[in-house]
Amino acid sequence: MAPRTAKALPDLSQYGQLAEYNRKRHFGVTPEPAGKGTERKTGRPLEFIVQKHRASRLHYDFRLEHRGVMLSWAVPKGPSPDPAVKRLAMETEPHPMDYNQFEGVIPEGEYGGGTVMIWDKGVWAPDAVNRLGGEDDVDRQIKKGELKFVLLGEKLAGSWVLVRTRGTRQWLLIKHRDQYASDEDITVTKPLSVVSGRTMAEIARAGRATPRQIAEAAGADPPSIATGGNSRPPRPAAPRKATPKRARPAAARPRARR
Repeated sequence: MAPRTAKALPDLSQYGQLAEYNRKRHFGVTPEPAGKGTERKTGRPLEFIVQKHRASRLHYDFRLEHRGVMLSWAVPKGPSPDPAVKRLAMETEPHPMDYNQFEGVIPEGEYGGGTVMIWDKGVWAPDAVNRLGGEDDVDRQIKKGELKFVLLGEKLAGSWVLVRTRGTRQWLLIKHRDQYASDEDITVTKPLSVVSGRTMAEIARAGRATPRQIAEAAGADPPSIATGGNSRPPRPAAPRKATPKRARPAAARPRARR
């Protein structure tokens, strides 16, 4: 019997930086957008986005627009505005610009299967020695292994840096000390989607996730958020008005015996 020839992989070279993104996904099954490059309009600010993603494990996908795609890092514990906290950021394949609008559920069995929330979004610019840089500055800094930038988002802002620590994929995401620095854990205090106002559990239910995916999404919400009904952080209780104490009647004095 003649040996079976291996099935040739499709030619994805036309997709450039998005070839790996397309190779990992079946777009007839997943609602994620197909990868295609986008030409940047002159004068338009660069986009950034952070997507909270409960796949096999919870992580936050940190993405910066560069040369028509979104450069991407998976941050397991999420960004921290505390300069003393260094967050591990694993570089992943670039994503298409259209992915910036994706919030929903990736089906079970597909790459990255699970719930995706648009946790933060805004604009960014590379920091090149006290000036806002351009694409060449980004290329140069990434090659060097130290990308400095400023963010203006709904949750994240100010000056940051990505520092490569090991190999080509392992980086640290660090907040610089400025007026936006804080020791607040914003993954807990600001847990809702910036586009829909929903929790992870609500996104999972709306996306017709499986019961297991819904349970995992609910587990990715902070404990302060209820998992059923109106899944919103509880409102602080209104202060109770002090009620005046009633004066106790004076004890009757015993009558003196005559």
